[in-house]
Amino acid sequence: MANLGEFLVLLWRFLMIICMKKGIITVMTAALLLCTPGMAAKKGKTAKANSLEVSFNYQRQNGPGSNQYAVWIENDKGEVIKTLFVTSFTTKGRTRGNEQPQRGYIKRPACVPTWVKAVKANDLTDQQLDAFTGATPQASGVQTFTWDFTDQQGKAVKKGTYKVFVEATLFNASTITYSGSFSTLDKAGDITLTSELTQPDENHKDMVTDVKAILK
Repeated sequence: MANLGEFLVLLWRFLMIICMKKGIITVMTAALLLCTPGMAAKKGKTAKANSLEVSFNYQRQNGPGSNQYAVWIENDKGEVIKTLFVTSFTTKGRTRGNEQPQRGYIKRPACVPTWVKAVKANDLTDQQLDAFTGATPQASGVQTFTWDFTDQQGKAVKKGTYKVFVEATLFNASTITYSGSFSTLDKAGDITLTSELTQPDENHKDMVTDVKAILK
């Protein structure tokens, strides 16, 4: 027998012949259909999502003025609900010699400016920024982030419409921002993303590619 599905089909045909005269064919058919793997798979596909996975392929660039990115969630009012990640130079900067410590987005305003404005970075303490700041990857590869439908304090958000953002500073003033709307009530599946590029930069265009957002 090739598989369980084929066995059940043959069994159904056999029982249909036997039970036709007894008037119970409808009940038997319903029972067999509910037991088939296909029905179980179909049921699984309709499950409501309980998290969002964001991923992209990151190619580390040479030299300063690049390699900065941020991933965050906004509600339908445009308020930042949670920052999933921002690279460390953006929030911490880098000091050399006798330089005074200074946040990266102040020293270099081209660092993910959309996120800086949306999150109101100037109003956040260093401790608050540290909560979602991470080191810039030293090697290229796929970067993945997960949102579990909670806010920055870890509390479950209200059911409704939200928007995911991925912003990358390709080089100096060249930034690209991917975004897409979805609902926490949506079923599992891909989210359609659109992108907006401030200005082309052929030498650094592959820093962030293959951006995906999937409800799971």
